[in-house]
Amino acid sequence: MTSHLSKEDVARLLEEPSASVRAEVASKLAHDIDSPQLTEGETVLAHEVVRLMAKDVEVSVRASLAQNLRSAALLPHDVAVQLARDVELVALPILQESDVLTDADLLEIVSGGSAQKHEAIAGRLTVSSVVSDALITGAGEKAVTKLMTNTGAQISENGFSNAIKRFEDSEHVKEAMVKRTALPVTVAERLTTLVSDRLRDYLVSHHELSPSVAADLVLQTRERTVVEMASGSSEQEIEKLVAQMYDNGRLTPSIILRSLCMGDVLFFEAALAIRSNIPLLNARILIHDGGQLGMKTLYEKASMPANMMPVIRAALEVVHETELDGQMHDRERYKARVIERVLTQFEDVGSDDFEYLLNKLGDIVSLAQTA
Repeated sequence: MTSHLSKEDVARLLEEPSASVRAEVASKLAHDIDSPQLTEGETVLAHEVVRLMAKDVEVSVRASLAQNLRSAALLPHDVAVQLARDVELVALPILQESDVLTDADLLEIVSGGSAQKHEAIAGRLTVSSVVSDALITGAGEKAVTKLMTNTGAQISENGFSNAIKRFEDSEHVKEAMVKRTALPVTVAERLTTLVSDRLRDYLVSHHELSPSVAADLVLQTRERTVVEMASGSSEQEIEKLVAQMYDNGRLTPSIILRSLCMGDVLFFEAALAIRSNIPLLNARILIHDGGQLGMKTLYEKASMPANMMPVIRAALEVVHETELDGQMHDRERYKARVIERVLTQFEDVGSDDFEYLLNKLGDIVSLAQTA
């Protein structure tokens, strides 16, 4: 046996020497417990010693044990749980790193643990969505912020939504969410709305803009962001996003126009469908009907502005004529064709409507004119 654990060590423990000696033995033990060279009998002995030391009256001994056994794969489960329930000095290393703890164990600690224990769990190498949901529901701002910055944390769409509700006023939590690698499109849209509200206040207070002008700039920024992040989403995701925006009064005619001009036909179809209260398939048939009646009827039922209709028709013509080829800059080429076609329609639009449409097209038209 090459282990540092010896009969002498066991004898020293049974004689209850000083806490420093027991802590020293704990450190030695940690090197041995995962050793494949231990016999079955030696493993049983090691586990008995670990259980004994986990009950030591001295915090320093238990802390040394936990620190040295934090990544031990063969740490007995009952000992891992006991150490995790201990005071912070003992529990934190186990909560941060031990893979012996189950989700059920972690949920119990989240339910009754301290803020420091919550933060330790939030920073684990991997965190399941079940544990993440529990932290989001019951932990404080620091722990939830740490969870959001943890790339190994799985977070459900419902978890993100609850975090937004609980920490709507927390810049730390929202910033951590925004900087995650991936977010459900519905969550990203909601965050965009919150960020836009803060941007509106900033514009009003720092640049002497009227609230109405600031709101217009915010709207354009938000709508551009939403359309861009929705691109490439599945039909189910788009329908869910559109429904959320509609329920919250954010499915505006301008964002519907923008989506079509950006080449996101699915968003456009889903938006008109929900505004008209008809199934997506029905709306799709009416939109792409070769005649004029289907689209005209759907457009009116969706309560879309009449002065946008020429632009919508022009954009749809390009949709029916153009297929995205998947090559580099194919979407940019599509947008350029849409804008070129749209601008030709302005000859038939009154000056007031021209200004209205120009404002609503925002940066898309501006980019086309300066290209």
